[in-house]
Amino acid sequence: MAADRGALAGADATGGVLFGRKVGLVGGVSAVRAEDVLAHRLDNNPILTSADVAPSQAALEVVSVFNAAAAQVGDETILLLRVAERPRAMTGLLAPTARILDLDAPHERLTPVPPGTMGEDVIGIAFLDPATEPPRVVVAYVRKDLPGLDVSDPRSIQVTKPPSQPGARGEVRDYLTQISHLRVARSTDGAHFAVDQLPAVAPADAFEEYGCEDPRATLIDGVWHITYVSVGSVGITTSRLTTTDFRSFERRGLMFLPDHKDVVLFPGRVQDRYVALTRPMPASFNRVLGIWIAFSDDLVGWGGHRPLALPRPGMWDGVRTGAGTVPFRVHEGWLELYHGVDSEGQYAMGALLLDAEDPARVIARSPEPILTPDHDYEQSGFYRNT
Repeated sequence: MAADRGALAGADATGGVLFGRKVGLVGGVSAVRAEDVLAHRLDNNPILTSADVAPSQAALEVVSVFNAAAAQVGDETILLLRVAERPRAMTGLLAPTARILDLDAPHERLTPVPPGTMGEDVIGIAFLDPATEPPRVVVAYVRKDLPGLDVSDPRSIQVTKPPSQPGARGEVRDYLTQISHLRVARSTDGAHFAVDQLPAVAPADAFEEYGCEDPRATLIDGVWHITYVSVGSVGITTSRLTTTDFRSFERRGLMFLPDHKDVVLFPGRVQDRYVALTRPMPASFNRVLGIWIAFSDDLVGWGGHRPLALPRPGMWDGVRTGAGTVPFRVHEGWLELYHGVDSEGQYAMGALLLDAEDPARVIARSPEPILTPDHDYEQSGFYRNT
């Protein structure tokens, strides 16, 4: 990790660099020398891996643990982990109780596997089945010889159905091969964690058909407000939970329409309004994926949406930006550590300095990243080079 990579430069709201004042991120935002190191990795990194987490059911295996929210509750450091699971690979004859996802019907449905189906001939997927009471995560299989099947991305499968009429486009359906839930890990020293045996927050309705992902935790007036991504066939959006102890949670429902993710709440009101950093995911025109800001009187209805830190073509965050940490107050304003993606697909971390009274105004923004994926455990995994 190079020294002084976290220098900030003054920036307008869409990220154009205006001046080159160098400021660092240690001890607030103040001048630093080029040889100063701005952050340190823990010696025992990675602090958790998939081997440290028990699967939520016997039919699944844990493949990744990442994108955790962090909180200090009493003497404990809490991580609320995103745990990604997938069906265990099957070999030999599938049991008669196994089910195939029938994609030939007008609406996909679960049916018994045909007699003689071999595990080597199918791909397993997991999802929430709303037809059960209560809804529960089930494992189903898709035949590898299914016409129109695309498995080029190991995290998902795509099926293109033949067009209903000559010259028409075929219908494309996407399915995830993995499903995520949120799990609590606890520590007394902030470095060594014990992971709970059961999920804290599991998929519960159609909005979470494919999982709960990427939590962020903000303390507001003594209550932890947790935003997380709800993934379902209706789209990708953000929901909110509250807790005081990370042992019981109250669901507060959806916050934004699809497609929307990377939502973080500011810790308290600013000018008597709640503030959130958001990341809408438009599918039109240039499909610009960048950080926006929004405001609310009650944490339920949101408005005042506007771009805050959009991608800067040709720079380290030229393809995509998204909020990372909960913004925290420093002498000069609000400091936000965010992620950016470059044209090579590398994820890196940089910083935004926002005005204390008007957080929609960007005072400064990192011209270079603070942290880049330099270690093996950062260059492989769910997303490479992250």
